[in-house]
Amino acid sequence: MRNWLKEKQMKGSAVVEVILILVVLIALVAIFKTQLTSLVGEIFEKITREGTGI
Repeated sequence: MRNWLKEKQMKGSAVVEVILILVVLIALVAIFKTQLTSLVGEIFEKITREGTGI
C-alpha cells in the first residue's frame, strides 16, 4: 500500500512539473510576442524573396 501511494505522489509531481513548464513557456511567448512575430515575418519574407529567384 505504501509503494502504491508513493508511486501516485511521484506521478502527481510529474504532472505538476509539466504544467509549470507549460506555464513558463506560455508566459515567455506572451512576453516576447511582438519580437517573435516580427522574427517569423522576416524569415518568411526572406524565404519568399529567395524562393522566387529559383
